[in-house]
Amino acid sequence: MKLIEHPDVSRTFNQYPDTVFNKLQYLRNIILTTASQIEGLDTIEETLKWGEPSYCTKNGSTIRIHWKKSNPDQYAMYFHCKTKLVDTFKEIYKDVFKYEGNRAIIFNLEEEIPVDDLRHCVKLSLTYHNIKHLPMLGL
Repeated sequence: MKLIEHPDVSRTFNQYPDTVFNKLQYLRNIILTTASQIEGLDTIEETLKWGEPSYCTKNGSTIRIHWKKSNPDQYAMYFHCKTKLVDTFKEIYKDVFKYEGNRAIIFNLEEEIPVDDLRHCVKLSLTYHNIKHLPMLGL
């Protein structure tokens, strides 16, 4: 799998506090590792959208990761709010994650992330346009 990187993303990561930097790098690693395991996925682009690190694929829906000073004890993985992604995550993973409306999975800085469940959510997002027509995104 080819990763298309933009230098502005690295500069953005370096602006986060150290504890947040490590958490967001962990999410980044989950996204890139998951992408590398998706059959037929040749390229993922790492760029900035709304000033936040974002990950895009040809047949997927963009994933963004970010931390906000206004909520210093949490960070998030954002999904396009006009998709069925977060609603599907809520149905499948009910209380596994904390959600923000239909656009994000929220993590507390001190919590352990259920990695396998999150990888599944990432996979659904990175392949969304291939599965969006299926009930429950093919599950």
